[in-house]
Amino acid sequence: MNKKIVLPGGAGLVGQNLVARLRARGYTDIVVLDKHEHNLAVLQKTQAGITVENADLAKPGTWQRHFEGAHTVVMLQAQIGGIDYQEFEDNNVSSTELILEEIRKHKIPQLVHISSSVVESVADDFYTRSKKEQERIVLESGIECPILRPTLMFGWFDRKHLGWLSRFMARVPVFPIPGNGKFMRQPLYVGDFCNVIISCIENNVRTGIFNITGHEQVDYIDIIREIKRVTKAKAHIVKIPYSLFYALLWVWSLFDRNPPFTTQQLQALVARDEFEVIDWPGIFGVRSTPFAEAVEETFNHPVYSQVALEF
Repeated sequence: MNKKIVLPGGAGLVGQNLVARLRARGYTDIVVLDKHEHNLAVLQKTQAGITVENADLAKPGTWQRHFEGAHTVVMLQAQIGGIDYQEFEDNNVSSTELILEEIRKHKIPQLVHISSSVVESVADDFYTRSKKEQERIVLESGIECPILRPTLMFGWFDRKHLGWLSRFMARVPVFPIPGNGKFMRQPLYVGDFCNVIISCIENNVRTGIFNITGHEQVDYIDIIREIKRVTKAKAHIVKIPYSLFYALLWVWSLFDRNPPFTTQQLQALVARDEFEVIDWPGIFGVRSTPFAEAVEETFNHPVYSQVALEF
């Protein structure tokens, strides 16, 4: 298929998986714009032949030329973790304003915007604030597009969520759990989410806000147990007081400017959000993969699982 598809932020979790699935469906003209060098290198290793550019989307630059002749833009760029609010402002807000300008300038016929379930969260953190602002900008832009709000995602190339947890579990003898670990999550398999995006592209979905929520409710501690089972990790799962867990993360942040898990993310974990579940499999004509099956595929896929673990 020769539709030109531009993926701002396309070297992250969703982008890596989306490119793999688009290419499997015959799409060849794919452009990925991202500023994360390591992620781009992984993408080029697994998906040779696509166009990539290392670009800071919060600033005007040569990356803007790629929007000329584009048919579809899937807006994926997102700052998820971190301790500096300016990074969230740059990567979630300023970049969106510049990309929308390019869509208007080149009269690109199709936009799919990737928002987040956190826009309806009770949490108040940097990610939530910036994603709410990002969605507001898209809605007020006047550009028709579907807005997809996924919950916590996992799958191949997962650096921040289950992927990081699995790597940490493989390296330590004891895996700490905050409190009793009974924090309900609605995890979404990124492969299913990518299929929703592809459905939007191929069926020319023009409008609507869709909460793409995982269909199973799984406690955090049970997610950890499932990872341990599938990866055959030897670490012992140990519950520790929430305050101690928080303090450990705070100390970690003093030595790591980009920690994989922050105190704000811990607070979001225990916020006890429950997001709307809609029939997105029926709406978009895709399958909702059962959680246990999705975890198995994430860590034991013959091609991508090892890359995902190294990501």
